[in-house]
Amino acid sequence: MNLMSNIYPTEVLQKIDAAHHLHPFTDTRALNAEGSRVIVSADGVWITDSDGNRILDGMAGLWCMQIGYGRTEIAAAAHRQMLDLPYYNTFFKTTHPPAVQLSEKLAELAPAHMNRVFFVGSGSEANDTVFRMVRTYWDLMGQPEKKTILSRVNAYHGSTVAAASLGGMTTMHGQGDLPIAGIRHIAQPYWFGEGGDMDPDAFGVWAARELERTIDAIGEDKVAAFIAEPIQGAGGVIIPPETYWPEIRRILNEREILFVADEVITGFGRLGTWFGSDYYGLTSDLMPIAKGLSSGYLPIGGVMVADHVADMLVDKGGEFFHGFTYSGHPVACAAALENLRILDEENIIGRVRDETAPYLQRQWLALADHPLVGEARIVGLVGALELVPVKGDRSARFDPVGRVGMLTRDISFRNGLVMRAVRDTMVLSPPLVISKDEIDMLVERCRKSLDEAYADLKRRGKIGS
Repeated sequence: MNLMSNIYPTEVLQKIDAAHHLHPFTDTRALNAEGSRVIVSADGVWITDSDGNRILDGMAGLWCMQIGYGRTEIAAAAHRQMLDLPYYNTFFKTTHPPAVQLSEKLAELAPAHMNRVFFVGSGSEANDTVFRMVRTYWDLMGQPEKKTILSRVNAYHGSTVAAASLGGMTTMHGQGDLPIAGIRHIAQPYWFGEGGDMDPDAFGVWAARELERTIDAIGEDKVAAFIAEPIQGAGGVIIPPETYWPEIRRILNEREILFVADEVITGFGRLGTWFGSDYYGLTSDLMPIAKGLSSGYLPIGGVMVADHVADMLVDKGGEFFHGFTYSGHPVACAAALENLRILDEENIIGRVRDETAPYLQRQWLALADHPLVGEARIVGLVGALELVPVKGDRSARFDPVGRVGMLTRDISFRNGLVMRAVRDTMVLSPPLVISKDEIDMLVERCRKSLDEAYADLKRRGKIGS
């Protein structure tokens, strides 16, 4: 264990952090009262804090650390590129080898009908790009009245203005007078929380047909696109019933509406396939990517563009007045290329599909027997546990919603495991390189955390016997 990078005591770092650092998605006053957790090093699936605690990162950073921490090949690739060309933009009729090579590699990996990519710096920027590209496409098609973009309640597509508007999280909409005009949200395919008396298959069809009903109510001539994550990640790992995506495909195939598959979380191996679209058999017109593209080593994202959309933009569009200083940053592209090489040559995604995902799934689903768990669900290496006050009653909720999730999350950290709480749902998304032994440790620490949370709630009379 090497803590030499932590040259200050934890308390000093926390004090400086509190004085100067505004954290994302954080109650700053509450954080400053408690003190930030200071992470100083990482290796494989493990992170180490400034007090020397080694913690299993069950969230792969923010869903992104596919190949694990500490891969020196990524550092070497970035170093070589920094020596050759540390930065140049892709504006003004200019390109550079890393952007060229990465665009070619992504065209090779993406579905066959997608051969072009627009580079950005993040998933949020990717979905801002989607917003403008969708509307520009229909303008070029001579249908400028097709403006409305449909999304889902509780979806997450980023935190910039357009991306947060495309997302369906009301807490985000409450800050900044969002969503912006021209975006409508329909029901999410969240059977456990919203399925009522319907069985999962019936609910899946009903939720899908909310898209059909909304399109018909607005008018197909006014609807530009439908955007959706194959699995809703930040919304609580909402895995649609098996009937959902086939019905969505039928609805979209019968209508002239663009489909945007947001692959920021599900792309690059998370479900045991290169993309979530491969897993569910989805064909999209635009495909935002980020996170696993570089395994988080450097910020980079993009939008994969279907050939018919790209051809329209290229042949009829003229200049597309959109882009970012760091679009196709050469060092980020070099890191992404090396990351994709590692994923491919080490068969990491195949191992997820054939070995580690089935191994984790068996143990994760067995957690459904815990008295605090109402449902366990998982696909690939992304899963969730619904925490409930009354086992067997899906309508029962903790009051206030979210407090038990945060309690369990904090206990989990103390037990050496990073899990994320979304309301009272614990979500999991470990690095794709996690071993079977590490999966055993992960599940053991998860169950221990559930036991301690349950005992605490029972002691305080917050849950039944």
